[in-house]
Amino acid sequence: MMDDRALVSRVKSGDMQAFGLLIRQNERLVAHMIGRIVKQSEDREELCQDVFMKVFDRIGEFGFQSRLSTWIATVAYRHAINHLRKQQMAFADLPESHDSLERFIDSENPETTLTESDMDQWIVKLIDQLPVQYKTVLTLYHLDGMNYAEIGTITEMPEGTVKNYLFRARQLLKEKVKKHLGE
Repeated sequence: MMDDRALVSRVKSGDMQAFGLLIRQNERLVAHMIGRIVKQSEDREELCQDVFMKVFDRIGEFGFQSRLSTWIATVAYRHAINHLRKQQMAFADLPESHDSLERFIDSENPETTLTESDMDQWIVKLIDQLPVQYKTVLTLYHLDGMNYAEIGTITEMPEGTVKNYLFRARQLLKEKVKKHLGE
């Protein structure tokens, strides 16, 4: 595995093998960022490709103020948000869908109905119902293992706001779980 400086240098010089390596090292992160924000599956693949084209075009702007993966996640985040704005979707609250939860929850006894896999899918569905900013912060912190500073860089939020959003996202998720389990 090549370090970020060498990789960026090789990509800047037009080395397509290095660019391929950059894509392989970051494709999961980009797909994750796009997938958490954009729900239309037909748009996701194209958006991921667009992100890597932007990365290639703008690699000269990367100045190592952060990790390369953080910069790439920032490009992906902004691209996904811009896509949402173009689609004129609400940035704050997304509509809640209870129908999709019904197949995972037996109102009589949810604990016996949900297998571990079903529980994971159910939690992901609840996370998807959160407003985009909360869902993004929660995902970056818990699933991608990023710290507050990295999340702040990606989302252009102050660290205090990131902490606040993470706290609020956890609270909202906890409320949704309690509501749906009837506790």
